[in-house]
Formats: sequence, C-alpha cells, structure tokens
Amino acid sequence: MAIAASALLCGLYARGGWGWPLGFIALVPWLRALDHERAWTGTLLSAWAMSLAYSAAVFAWFGQAIGSYSQWGEAAGVALLLLAAPLFQPQFIVFALLRRQALNHHGRAWAALAGAAAWVASEALLPHVLGDTLGHGLYPARLLRQAADLGGAAGLTLLLLLSNEAWTAVFAQRAAGQARALIQPLLLAAAIPLLLAGYGAARLAQLPVAGGKPLRMGLVQSAIVDYEALRREKGTAAAVREVLDTHYAMSYDAVERQHVDALLWSETVYPTTFGQPKSETGAELDAEILAIVKAAGVPLVFGTFDRDTQGEYNAAAFVSPQRGLLGLYRKTRLFPFSEHVPAWLDSPALRQALPWTGHWRPGDGARVFPLQLADGRELPVQPLICLDDVDPQLAIDGARLGAQALMTMSNDSWFAASGPGAVLHHAVAAFRSIETRLPQFRVTSNGFSAIIDASGEIVAGARQGERSLVIAAVPLQEAPPTLMRSWGDWVGPTSAAALLLLALLSALQRHSAAAPLSTGQALRLPVRVALLPPAARLAAAILRGFARLALLALAARIMLGDGALQSNTLAQLRAFSALFLVPEAAAWCLLRAYAAELDVRDGTLHFHRGRQDLTLPLAEIGSLSLWRLPLPGPGLGLRLRSSGHWRYGLSCRDPLGLAAALHAAGRIDCRSGMFVQRYAQARRLPLPHWAARLHKPAAKFLLLPLLLALPAFRLHQHIAYGSSFGEYYSFGLLAYLKAFALWWAAWIIGVTLCAAVLRAVVEALTLALLRLHGARRLLDTLALALLYLGLPVWLALRLLGA
Repeated sequence: MAIAASALLCGLYARGGWGWPLGFIALVPWLRALDHERAWTGTLLSAWAMSLAYSAAVFAWFGQAIGSYSQWGEAAGVALLLLAAPLFQPQFIVFALLRRQALNHHGRAWAALAGAAAWVASEALLPHVLGDTLGHGLYPARLLRQAADLGGAAGLTLLLLLSNEAWTAVFAQRAAGQARALIQPLLLAAAIPLLLAGYGAARLAQLPVAGGKPLRMGLVQSAIVDYEALRREKGTAAAVREVLDTHYAMSYDAVERQHVDALLWSETVYPTTFGQPKSETGAELDAEILAIVKAAGVPLVFGTFDRDTQGEYNAAAFVSPQRGLLGLYRKTRLFPFSEHVPAWLDSPALRQALPWTGHWRPGDGARVFPLQLADGRELPVQPLICLDDVDPQLAIDGARLGAQALMTMSNDSWFAASGPGAVLHHAVAAFRSIETRLPQFRVTSNGFSAIIDASGEIVAGARQGERSLVIAAVPLQEAPPTLMRSWGDWVGPTSAAALLLLALLSALQRHSAAAPLSTGQALRLPVRVALLPPAARLAAAILRGFARLALLALAARIMLGDGALQSNTLAQLRAFSALFLVPEAAAWCLLRAYAAELDVRDGTLHFHRGRQDLTLPLAEIGSLSLWRLPLPGPGLGLRLRSSGHWRYGLSCRDPLGLAAALHAAGRIDCRSGMFVQRYAQARRLPLPHWAARLHKPAAKFLLLPLLLALPAFRLHQHIAYGSSFGEYYSFGLLAYLKAFALWWAAWIIGVTLCAAVLRAVVEALTLALLRLHGARRLLDTLALALLYLGLPVWLALRLLGA
C-alpha cells in the first residue's frame, strides 16, 4: 500500500499543473515503509517494487511509445518497460541500499543526506534515456524552479528528497510520541520551499531588463508526424513535396505577414543530406531551399542530415540569404537503438531482429553558429536537436562559447499521442534556459513548440497536434552569470565524491573510537594571549567576521563569472584590499593592542602587558568555558565564584591546552558543552610534519603564488612582447618588475580565495563529522592537497590550452 501510495502521488506530481507541491511529500509513504524494513533483502525488494510502480505511474506512456514505434504493440512495450524498470530507474535501488547502510551506522540525518546524494549521483553516472529527474516536476512553480541556475534540476531533486526525508522524520517522531523532536524536521521541511521561493523572487528581480533590438523568430509547427504513412500513401516524392510545401507556405506567411527576422523548422524535416546531395533530385531540393531563403531575405535553421567518410549524422543546417549554407551542427546525444547502436552491440543479427535500429553517428559536442540577419546583426546561437536538450552540459558549453540563445529542434512524432511525454520533454528543455539564463526557441513537428525566456517562462507557444506558427520577439544579450554556467552540471559528480568521502570516513571510524572529552595536553606557561574586554572582543569579531565573509563573497563573484573582477587585476586588488586586508589588519592590530603574557605564580594568574600588570587569584575562578563562537579567534571565558563572568576574555590559539594548564595549576574545570569541546579537540589535532610545513602562511600565501605566477607571467611576456624579458627590453626594469608584482599579487589573491573556500568547506564538514575522530586531520590534508596540487594542475591545463 505504501509503495502504491507513493507511486500515485508521483504520478500526480509528474502531470504538472498544480500538482507540483506533491513533490515535497510524494515519497514519504515509501520512506516510512523502508524505515520498517529490517533485512537487506526486504530493502532491495521494496526498492525494486518502487521502481516498478514509479515506472507504471509516471512512464506508462513511454512503454506505449516503445511498442508503437517498434510495432510490437503497446501492451508489449509497457511490459518491456516494467521488466526493465530497475534499468530505467536505477536510482531507487541505489538510494534504498545506501540509505539503509547510513541509517544503520550514522542515524537518520546522515541517512537522509547519503540517500539524497546517492540518488542524484546514480542519475549522473547512469543517465536516464529521457534525462528525467524529480526536480523537473517543479517546472510549473515559477519561483521555485529559478534555483536551477545554481544546481540544475539535479539540485532541485536533492532538495525534494531532503524535504521528503524531513516529513518522514516528522511522522516517525510523532508516532513515537516525541513531540520536541518534531521541531527540527518541521523547520527543515518548511524552510526548503520557502528558501527556494525567496531565491526565485530575488533572482527574477536580478534578471536584466530587455534592452536593444530583439530577435523576432518564427517557428513552424507543421503537425505532420507520420512520415512513413505519408510515404506509403502518396509515394516518397509526393510525401517530401507535401512536407516541404507545407513549410514553405507557413514560412511565407511568417516572413511576409509576420515580418520575422529568422525561421526555425523541426528536426529531420529535410529527408536527405543537405549540402552533399546523394542524387540529382537531392541537388534540386538543395538549390530550391537556397533560392527560397535568398528570396525571403531571412536566415533559416532546419533539421536535415549530414555525412562524411565515417557515416551519416542527424544534423541542423544554418542557411543565410547572403552566404548560403554556413554550416551544419551534428546531433550529439542520439536515442538508443532507434538512432544509434553501440559498436560493441551492433551485429547483423541484432539489425535483423530489430530492423528499425538506426545507423547515425554522434556529433562532437556544442558548436555555436552565427544567425545572420537582414539588418546586419550576427547573433551567436547554440543548436540542440531532440535529446541534446536533456543534457545540461551541452547547453552550458554553448553558453560558454558565447551563445546568446538556444535553438532546439525535435521530431516528437514517436509520442505523438502522448500528452505526458510532450509535457516532460518541454519541461526538461526549459530547464536549459533557466540553467544558462539564455532564451530558447524550441520547435517540434507536433508540439509543444514554444519560445522560452531566461526564466523558463513561455513567451509564445502552440498546443500539441495543431498546425501553427509560433512567433515572438525576444531580446538577445549577454546572459547573467550562473553557478551552473561556471561549474557545469556539478551536483551529481559532487554527490558521488561526497559519498566516497563518507565511505572513507566511515572506514576511519571503524578503526578509531571517538575522541574522549578531555582538555588534552597542557600548554607550557607563560603563554601569549589577548586579554579582551567585551567592547574590544566585539569590535575585533566584527572586523574579522566581515573580512572572512567578504573573502567568500569575493570568491563567489569570481567563480560565478563576474567579468569585471575576473579580467581586471587592479579591480581585484582594490576589492581584496578594501574588503579583506583592511578589516583583517584592523582586527590584528586590535588583538596586538590587547596582547599580554599569562603566567601562574603563587596561586595567582598574572597578566603582563608593557608596564601594566593584572592579577587574579586562582581561588576566585570557579570554572572555564570555551567560546562557542570562535571570533575573533578561539578563546576562553572565566567564571568567578563571587561575581559571575569575568569581564575579560582570553583569546589564544589553543584554548584547550590553556584550559589544561589552568586545571593543572588550580584544579579549575572546563565546563563547556560536548559539542564545543569536540570542535576544539578536532581543531587542535596535529597535522603530519610535511602538511604542517605546507600549512604555514608564508608557504601557502607567498611561495605557492610565486611558483604559479612565474610560468603564467613568462607566457604573458612571450604572447605580449615576444620573449621572457620582452617588457624589460621595451620599457625598462621598473615596468617589468611592476608587471610581475601585479601577476604575483593576482595569484596571491587567487590562492587566498581558494584557501578561503576550502577552509569554509573543511569547517562545515568538521562540524558535521565531530564524532569521527581524525576526520579533521584528513580534511585538512585533503584541502592542502587540493590547494597545492589542484591549482598547478589547473594552470598546466590552461597553459596547454593556450
């Protein structure tokens, strides 16, 4: 019953419309059933049954389309779909098994995270034929879908899974009668949609206002779907003639009456190779199209075929009225079996058994073409053919190559009778516009054809099955930066890496018990501390906190592709100095101003600073407590027996060691919470000797940037001046040294920003993995390896590319 309930909810969610809120709770019945499974075999069977029920509820139309296309019959197609459900939907199996493993060893919170990561990682490593994922169901929610520019549809899937896990925890705690335990999962369940909506509203407000002359595009949806039936009825020549004449007539209306700037036809509308005719008839058709485009005076993009010595390709032709054929884009992602069979599987026996199998070859990835308009503009666009639009990376690569729009062509005749199939394909394609913030012109043979803006909204569209012209004017301009554009389709691979890290840490835990709660080895007195009154600590904390947050914000802006910062070293220096160096230096000066030497003599704490001395009898100190918030750095507070908290705080690098020294001197206990003590213990775990040397600021922030700046500066000198000392020969030593200083400074900034991001990740993972003894040491070592090895490898790849 639980599996049937989840499958029903998923089916309603997948239909779109107002069913999208169901995505936040659809899996709860199944997750509750999984929680009650005690055996691994039960978990596996439940996952298999869920994949079967999900396929039946959400993708029955796909089985029908398979049966219709292969001529096996719809019932046989659905049976094949259900039989292969674990292959079509493997994420259910991977999710259930890894979730069970994490639940057995790490508790519900880690099980939720591990399960969600396993789901999106399996979808990335074992891609679906249709590119579907749960996140696509949020397409009707205009505000919520905008977060796809951060992590794509996979990122939305991750959040939906966490929401389902939060509601599962709510029902589990309620059943157990633990009312107080409901608060955290309820807050998480409420926070996820609210945060998505808040981000969506903010992001929509940031999208650029339309400016400049728009592109008025005409999309021809002919509603001619069954080419084979047309050929059987009228003959090949008459069928081709009817298809082309229909497109000519609709295009004439678009040009003469609607005054479009360009035309777009659907996939494979031209039935043979264009530009390389196979016969005299093919050459005549090529000449006919070229003549019509020239007479119309607007460029045409249409689906056709291409060939070379390796074979034939499903392609899109770009034809200009001024220059004729500009080039052909070759479809990259081919549909399995119907378009392409892998070489290791291909055989005469297979083709005899499946006579409808295709023989096309895949293209070689994204390629941007100029759309040459009659008014002289050349607008770069990225074409995508059918399944190309289910691959986020293709659209991202096109955006990186400078495309200002996506042109998507599809021949969806294979699910001509399927409303859900067309809805899914349209939603998946629309996410490419959200991820790249590029408008999209999407034409299909039978619907849904649509013009989509950078928010994923339909500007103009046609209903499925109708013969229609879709025309709208959309401004093309440089798209705003997005995290997806900068990092690529990163959520799935990152989740896979996180699972590997969790497995490594779990293995480490099995060989090492959790660290005992003790203050550890005592510091040798006297020791340097900062004796901070409340106002001084607050000021230093604000300055240092602002500096660290500004560093992360600066890193985010550069990683998101802020061109003003990425290419302008002086702007980077000004921002780095004003936002980080100045407040960090001010905090350092404030701490230096309150620096003192602490010692214990004759049962009394002695603080010596310059000519000033301050004493405090150990007998008056009741207890010590570690600072919960380590700002402006880690430190201790003292609680007096008579008057509460002492007005001064003690800031030092090793507060646990200082607490141990004071305990040894006066039996003063440290009464901090378990969480705070574990975090302090994790921070003081010693690094290996080699790692400790690399961790020193001079090595990290001076020597490493110098080693990186030298080859980059040398290459710059060769490119700009012809030799390693070209600028010195041309402008003298001072100019040469100034130029090198700028390069070194730029690399210091770059290394500092990378180190800041890695440090933020390390601290976050340290807090999450406090119970895993040794995790902090491993994380610090990995961060150093990424910094010292990752940056040189990145630079080497860039130099090789140059």
